[in-house]
Amino acid sequence: MQQPYRILESISLIGGADISHRYDCCVYLLDLGQNVIIDSGAGLSFQKIAGNIERLGLDPSRIEAMLATHAHIDHIGSLHAFKEKYKAQIIAHELDADAIESGIGTAAEAYGVDYSPCTVDIRLKGEKQALSFGEHTLNIVHIPGHTPGSIAA
Repeated sequence: MQQPYRILESISLIGGADISHRYDCCVYLLDLGQNVIIDSGAGLSFQKIAGNIERLGLDPSRIEAMLATHAHIDHIGSLHAFKEKYKAQIIAHELDADAIESGIGTAAEAYGVDYSPCTVDIRLKGEKQALSFGEHTLNIVHIPGHTPGSIAA
């Protein structure tokens, strides 16, 4: 299995099929003064992903937010664990928020994975939205198709 690594000074790959678990999507950490994680994997590798943050010399307790790009299990499976352990805010588009909160439509059954629903703290609306973290701004774009609330940062 590969190790987590920095892609750029403030962007690291901390999870993925070759890094944390074969069911995981790519999981990114943005070090913006506050840590923002994009996606969370399928839920079977929470400890591995948290450990990967530490391997990069960063502190998982500084996780401010989890940005869910869409509501499929390989992207949202560990949201509940990050919210519970690190008090991270969960951010998703309003069109996928109900699936994250209910577990219905996450494709967890296709992976044979149990999903723990969690509350979405910030529901993004519309086609574009800017989120500020410290001195940095993430521009979020709604890209429906894969799921109704798919987003890109």
